[in-house]
Amino acid sequence: MTKIIIVDDHPLVIEGVKALIETDNSFEIIGIALNGQQTNQLLKTEKPDIIFMDINLPDCSGIDLCREILLKFPSIIIIGLSTFNTPSYIQAMLDSGAKGYLLKNTTKDELLKALNTVLLHKTYISEEAKSILNTFKTATEIVLTRREREVLQLVASGKSNTEIAKELFISPTTVDSHRTNLLAKFKTNNTALLVKQALKSGFIVY
Repeated sequence: MTKIIIVDDHPLVIEGVKALIETDNSFEIIGIALNGQQTNQLLKTEKPDIIFMDINLPDCSGIDLCREILLKFPSIIIIGLSTFNTPSYIQAMLDSGAKGYLLKNTTKDELLKALNTVLLHKTYISEEAKSILNTFKTATEIVLTRREREVLQLVASGKSNTEIAKELFISPTTVDSHRTNLLAKFKTNNTALLVKQALKSGFIVY
């Protein structure tokens, strides 16, 4: 039986997801967490196969929590579950290691399809989220690597090259190279304009 934890701070969402999952006897809900702290506590005693992860949690970002959990427990499969339907949030969740992304208006059929797909070690993105990503990719000529996205996000938060290098475990010289590439891709010549353009284009998550 596949063991599942739901991480969300909205009781109605939790009950709704539980009701959909429990229609299939091959899945078992073994825990509920309302925030990041509860999630980390729960993972000390429970070993889920899959975690449904909200992005907007009271004490942390689900995107950051996803990355942290997978560093400790790389075998866990995380599916993003959110009301956020902007391309930057969807892509950021996937870049953090999530193997799926569903919007909270998902149907039972789609939710179960997502579960069965990720168990086959494939990525599942809901049709609506996929359409949003495809439209965004079509609308922009800017293509960033995963590392460039990470550097861009940290640049936007005001961190220096040294701070970014320390957080990403790369050299300051490499960070500077990524900054230069980002400036070129966004056709800007300073950090302020870079952040402004990236925000406008939906590349930065706040």
